[in-house]
Amino acid sequence: MQFRDLKTQYTTYKDEIDSTVQEVMNNASFIGGSIVKELEEELAAYVGVKHCISCGNGTDALSLVLMAWDVKEGDAVFVPDFTFFATGEVVSLNGATPVFVDVDETTFNIDPNKLDKAIQKTIEEGKLSPKVVIPVDLFGLPANYQEIEKVAKKYNLLVLEDGAQGFGGNIDGKMACSFGDAATTSFFPAKPLGCFGDGGAIFTNDDELAALLNSLKIHGKGENKYDNVRIGVNSRLDTIQAAILKIKLRAFREHELDDVNRVYELYNNKLEDYVLKPVIPNGYYSSFAQYTIKLDSKTQRDGLQSHLKEQGIPSMVYYVKPMHKQEAFSNLNFNESDFEVTNKLCDTVLSLPMHPYLKEDEVAKVAKTVNEFLG
Repeated sequence: MQFRDLKTQYTTYKDEIDSTVQEVMNNASFIGGSIVKELEEELAAYVGVKHCISCGNGTDALSLVLMAWDVKEGDAVFVPDFTFFATGEVVSLNGATPVFVDVDETTFNIDPNKLDKAIQKTIEEGKLSPKVVIPVDLFGLPANYQEIEKVAKKYNLLVLEDGAQGFGGNIDGKMACSFGDAATTSFFPAKPLGCFGDGGAIFTNDDELAALLNSLKIHGKGENKYDNVRIGVNSRLDTIQAAILKIKLRAFREHELDDVNRVYELYNNKLEDYVLKPVIPNGYYSSFAQYTIKLDSKTQRDGLQSHLKEQGIPSMVYYVKPMHKQEAFSNLNFNESDFEVTNKLCDTVLSLPMHPYLKEDEVAKVAKTVNEFLG
């Protein structure tokens, strides 16, 4: 059993993928070109925004937006404490200071009320200037943008949606990666829409921002790549990955998103109430990058994970360590009482196998194993 079955996905579309990769090889056009442009247009249309700017990976996507917004030393950027390291890393990389915010215990996403308090506290301390909020669509579920954007507007902050795990989700039909002032996603292979290497994209309705990002991602180019008008980086989605993503985007739209939600329903029906199952609020739709359950304690969680492994069932802990406890951020001062939910989640969450190609009998085996261990 695979935790995220990329092999079956490939074999399902092998002929098309092999053919399109061979075509790129035959044309010897490996960077840029019409295929990348076509993919960007398809992605923008799917999300429902004017511009999609592809780039080298999801981390670069976040960093490029912060660069374009001139986020720098002395700025505070508010980031959920329960997420992958990259979301805070890009803040420090651009010279600013990440301010970590505890999350909602039900959705695992940034808590808007705690966000408001963190911004107030930062203003009162007077050492940093609040600049940006980066909500994360954790495990495929969009964050609470209605409330987050109210808080951001109250303090005149920019909102950068980190949709690395959320691509394909929506709130009342409004797609993930269309919220805030800009949004990003990752095409890391295990993401809801993944390529066969690294890749990322930025989404925005802002014409000027899009033009600036297209410059920054190619060495700060002006009229052409040898006309450099600003300091930038080298972060481009290569043509082979774009060609693969065009095929995988079609599969994602036609059946994978529906299939992964079918697996979600199967898990919910087969798992007993010994565990807390993922909660999807009314009006929300998740792309289920992960199916994450909560246990009563670290001892119980670790025991279950060991038992699953003995039965040949893979599982993962996202995340074993909160952001504020990462050594890379040890220079920052924190109050542990501000992260009660995140600290508990790191000790009690467990992600089960989850992908569009998971069979019903495999879900049944996982659920039976969990139920028997905890029952």
